[in-house]
Amino acid sequence: MRNLLPLLLVPLLAACATTPPDPSAFTSAERAIEAAENAGAEELSPTELRFARERLQLAHTAVEKKKNAEALLAIEQAEINAELAIEKSRAAVERRKVNELRRANELLREQLEMTYGAEFSQ
Repeated sequence: MRNLLPLLLVPLLAACATTPPDPSAFTSAERAIEAAENAGAEELSPTELRFARERLQLAHTAVEKKKNAEALLAIEQAEINAELAIEKSRAAVERRKVNELRRANELLREQLEMTYGAEFSQ
């Protein structure tokens, strides 16, 4: 019986691998890429955005070639890279804000030192 179980699982797994991806999977990846574009990924995380687009294109090509398991993996990679592009873009925006505040604080400190002297900063 134990030897029979692997033999029964192989065709089942093969059947799952040959099922084409659900069209909503492509839609989900496309939406993730669009969200990354809206988050400024073209400028702030172009590598991740490009990789997401390439993976989505690879998924379409894999479906055409009936390589459904490869297509599913590529769709998943496209979504992950789009999400990474979004997060890296958000981090870059926040980093810019921090740098702007740091510069503003430095200017304020300089103005206070000019007004009250060098002992102000101590």
